[in-house]
Amino acid sequence: MLRLRHLLTLLPLTLAATLVHAEDWPAPIKNIEAKGAKIIGKFDAPSGLTGYAAQYQNRGMALYLTADGKSVIAGNLYDAAGNDLSTAPLEKLVYAPMAKEVWAKMEHSNWIQDGNKDAPRIVYLFSDPNCPYCNMFWEQARPWVKAGKVQLRHIMVGIIREDSPGKSAALFAAKDPQQALEAHESAGKGSKLQALEKIPADIQAKLDSNMKLMDELELSATPAIFYLDDKGGLQQQQGAPSPDKLVKILGPK
Repeated sequence: MLRLRHLLTLLPLTLAATLVHAEDWPAPIKNIEAKGAKIIGKFDAPSGLTGYAAQYQNRGMALYLTADGKSVIAGNLYDAAGNDLSTAPLEKLVYAPMAKEVWAKMEHSNWIQDGNKDAPRIVYLFSDPNCPYCNMFWEQARPWVKAGKVQLRHIMVGIIREDSPGKSAALFAAKDPQQALEAHESAGKGSKLQALEKIPADIQAKLDSNMKLMDELELSATPAIFYLDDKGGLQQQQGAPSPDKLVKILGPK
């Protein structure tokens, strides 16, 4: 499962790296692969070592093959000044591709559009109809959404109350889901949204798919907000953001 703390440091890097094929891996590296790690590529390392970037349980892992090719060291490598030499290659080879994969999965998830389809900035959030902090973020984002600067994409789930799945299903089933979502959120605690007692199979499939993605990302609460920063790095915010963080998520007013 993708560890979200790494999403906070995903930045474009220019580090050169060489992807390798399984048949090129030395025996110690192949043995690490046999233990369940996915070897992504190799990178330059000091002191006669050869670095390999690996992914294990969706976490990055740096491997260093000794000069004689007979042993491998797993862990972070530091230089004499205390600089971590493992972070940059792992970001380049492991976390940046994982972030792109996460963004693509959200693009193909089941979401309700909130805002102009041509808005220059897109923000995804996992949202529950009974979530007060989702409603808070909805309110916070109105100036940007109404100005056509941001499009929110609500990945609807049902985790807070017993009727949450039925309410998300009702939004998906509405003749105009975008309008139904706006009516629900603008009403706040006074919302008249009624949960579907029997969820159609096609809509249940959408909710199940969204929940599966939420589980894959190890998310346990809403709103879970995902956006791209000014450098194209994937960032994540849990809960309604503070005013200073709001500008980072939505951009300048």
